[in-house]
Amino acid sequence: MWPAPVTLTGNHVVLAPLTPDHAPALRDASADGALHKLWYTSVPGPEEMEAEIERRLGLQKAGSMLPFCVMTPDETPVGMTTYMNIDTANRRVEIGSTWYRRSVQRGPLNTEAKRLLLAHAFDTLDCIAVEFRTHYMNQQSRRAIERLGAKLDGVLRSHQIGPGDAIRDTAVYSIIASEWPAVRANLTWKLEQPRC
Repeated sequence: MWPAPVTLTGNHVVLAPLTPDHAPALRDASADGALHKLWYTSVPGPEEMEAEIERRLGLQKAGSMLPFCVMTPDETPVGMTTYMNIDTANRRVEIGSTWYRRSVQRGPLNTEAKRLLLAHAFDTLDCIAVEFRTHYMNQQSRRAIERLGAKLDGVLRSHQIGPGDAIRDTAVYSIIASEWPAVRANLTWKLEQPRC
């Protein structure tokens, strides 16, 4: 299996292989801020958590996703992220289907989680590119992706049909292997800065 399940550990976050045992804490995390009610993103509601974990694990078995439980350093689950749309032949992955409980947003957790995932993708898996996708209207997510150093590849217009038959335009970003050293240096620098 490429990529194989792995635990990635930093100072602010632990990314562990997702299991059904994470469901109770992830139900609580989803309820924090009612993230599942945002129309421009797809966060499972508390009552949908077991089904979402099962869905992600099914995609892992099919070889198209590697799901992680996002946890604080004390191993409290606070969200999910994945390598998805895995393209083994071309050594490409997308980092996506990411969400975090409201109380850990806008802190170092996301920056470090992305740094860990990018480092594993480029330094261990030898990826040629890592992609990010988000709803065109999700400005918070787009700003976070751009702060990582990803560049906008383009917008897929009328790309998907979402809840309530809303049409989604998808903003597609990527970081390529030659950009990784500069992106890594920038993310490391950001993590070393004091936060007010």
